[in-house]
Amino acid sequence: MTAAAIAPLVIGLVNNMQDAGLRTAERQFGELLSAAARAEGASLELRFYALPDVPRSAASQAHIRDRYRDVAALWSEPVDGLIVTGAEPCSMALEDEPYWPSLEKLVDWAAGHTNSTLWSCLAAHAAVLRTDGIERRAFGDKLSGVLNCVKTMDHPLTQGLPARWRVPHSRSNDVPKDALLAKGYSILAETEEGGADLFVKERNSLFLFVQGHPEYDPGALAREYRRDVGRFLAGERDDYPEMPSFYFDAASASSFAAFRRRAEGHRDARLIDDFPAGKTDESAPPSWHPPALCLYRNWLGYLARRRSGTVAARRALAGL
Repeated sequence: MTAAAIAPLVIGLVNNMQDAGLRTAERQFGELLSAAARAEGASLELRFYALPDVPRSAASQAHIRDRYRDVAALWSEPVDGLIVTGAEPCSMALEDEPYWPSLEKLVDWAAGHTNSTLWSCLAAHAAVLRTDGIERRAFGDKLSGVLNCVKTMDHPLTQGLPARWRVPHSRSNDVPKDALLAKGYSILAETEEGGADLFVKERNSLFLFVQGHPEYDPGALAREYRRDVGRFLAGERDDYPEMPSFYFDAASASSFAAFRRRAEGHRDARLIDDFPAGKTDESAPPSWHPPALCLYRNWLGYLARRRSGTVAARRALAGL
């Protein structure tokens, strides 16, 4: 770590997660960034930001008032790096989401005022739509599970990553690989089941797009599966969700299959109280944690080098 990076790296997290996942995302990203900073030998300051147009409950609005800054504060208080999470879609088209105008402005600002921005999952879809007009496409079924991932090219952000690893995915849409390549994106890693996992494009700022969720804790997919089953039982969705792939053990999968037969035969919101727990060891580091730590350590190192170069350039211009 260079001397210019002795001052804390300032990372902004624009957290657009829905109310149920708002605090969880704070913790997941915070823990991963802290671990990566320790591994890199860097000090870190994490600031939370919120878009004003994401629908929120009164409780979440109060939480945001206590802990968050309005995203407009970024315009006058730049950060070294930015992470933007997605919001669960309410509309078929991203442009119809209530927060779309604010997100457009954020994408444009990040392109010219950050050293790098990491766009997570649904935020990645919004960013490529805004910058290059690439439309997401819907899967037939939700892609959920711990998927096999293959490194497809060497890059400073993938340095030290193994040739293959596993990473959680939880999404209903994808951005086509051929469309990304046609617009000059570089695919750093792909999943065998769900297309691009990591991809980048560099203009003034290096944009890193992450369709998976390396920040997830061990029980995240199980909680999402229970939530989706609850929505089916409550009549909020028509189809019963598939269980996450390559995630539960055989005994858990069998108990979930039995519960599905019961739920489809007698659909009742109260059945969620009998939903099986499943087997996930939430006390142990997940298998995807080491590659996630490597990716985020590389990203923080990139930010430190960019800031060091900026400082050196400014000193040269000043004749120092």
